[in-house]
Amino acid sequence: MTVQRIDLKTVEPAAYKAMFELEKYLAASRLSKTLVELIKIRASQINGCAFCIDMHTKDARHHGESEQRIYALNAWHETQFFTPEERAVLALTEAVTMITKNHVPNDVYEEVSHYFDANQIAQILMAIVAINGWNRIAIATQMIPGSYQIQKSA
Repeated sequence: MTVQRIDLKTVEPAAYKAMFELEKYLAASRLSKTLVELIKIRASQINGCAFCIDMHTKDARHHGESEQRIYALNAWHETQFFTPEERAVLALTEAVTMITKNHVPNDVYEEVSHYFDANQIAQILMAIVAINGWNRIAIATQMIPGSYQIQKSA
C-alpha cells in the first residue's frame, strides 16, 4: 500500500503557495476551463500521475466535459472528438511534456499559432508547465489517488 511521503502544503507552504499562484493566473487567463483540463489530463496521462488524472477528470466532468472525450483523450489522434484547436493544443502538450524526445517541432508550434495569438500560446505553455510541475510533485510525494474532492466554488 502506498503512503504519501510528505504533504508539500504543510511542510513547505510557501512553495505550495507559489505553485498555486500559477493556478490562479491560469484561472484568470483567456483559456477555457475545458481546454485547461484537457491539457492537465493529457500531460498527467503521459507522466503516469494517477493523483492528477483522478483530480482533473473530476474537474473536467464538473466543467461539463463528456465521458466519451475523457475516455478517448489518451487516443485523441485516432478520434474526431476534438476540435482542430484542441488537437493543436494536445500536440503541443505532448511535445512539451516529452520535450527530451524531439523538443517542440516547428510544425507543432506553427499549428497552434494558427488558432491562438501569442498571449494565448504563452498561457497554454504555462498550463503545460504547471501540470508537469504538479505531476512531479504528486508522483515524488506519492499523493494518494481518489482523495481529491471537487471544490464547490470551482
